[in-house]
Amino acid sequence: MNMFYPILANKKFIMMLLLINIFGTLYGYIWYGSQLAVTPTIFLPFVPDSPTASLFFVFVLLAFLLKKNWGLMEALAIMSLFKYGIWAVVMNVLTLYTTGELPWEGYMLIASHLGMAIQGILYSPFYRIKPWHFIIAGIWILHNDIVDYVFDMMPVYRDLLIHMNEIGYFTFWLSLLSIFIAYYFGYREKRFTLSL
Repeated sequence: MNMFYPILANKKFIMMLLLINIFGTLYGYIWYGSQLAVTPTIFLPFVPDSPTASLFFVFVLLAFLLKKNWGLMEALAIMSLFKYGIWAVVMNVLTLYTTGELPWEGYMLIASHLGMAIQGILYSPFYRIKPWHFIIAGIWILHNDIVDYVFDMMPVYRDLLIHMNEIGYFTFWLSLLSIFIAYYFGYREKRFTLSL
């Protein structure tokens, strides 16, 4: 971590990362547009998983630029960035495996979502997550699984609907891993103070 500190703590780098995440968040909500158009209003906050994860990180980066820590956003960001970053990578690899092909957008999604998962962890030494932040974020992550796989609001992605039971099972365990990742990297004793 020490060798990355000068880069991660650089104000220009944070601003660049902020712009990338804003663009990615907007693109993600547009990508979900057709599904959101037919989603019941009560489920709207829980359907666009990846762009909401990057939106949490947008708030984290904004707080850093303001020399603040928003612990709840940090907890939500690290859990959801890891979970939906890894989920999208696995789903695109599964698509490639089951169909034998993946369009260029699929490879772009693999790269961008892997970046999502990594950035949340990279900034974790600067987080100030309190117990109640951690608990609320964990509930959010598990609640999303219920919305997706009990109320059938899961992301519509290519031909993977035929594997929904297996994907739902995998996602549940990925959620638990994401909660552990957030505990291990983001919640335990803190190490660094971000000074811009």
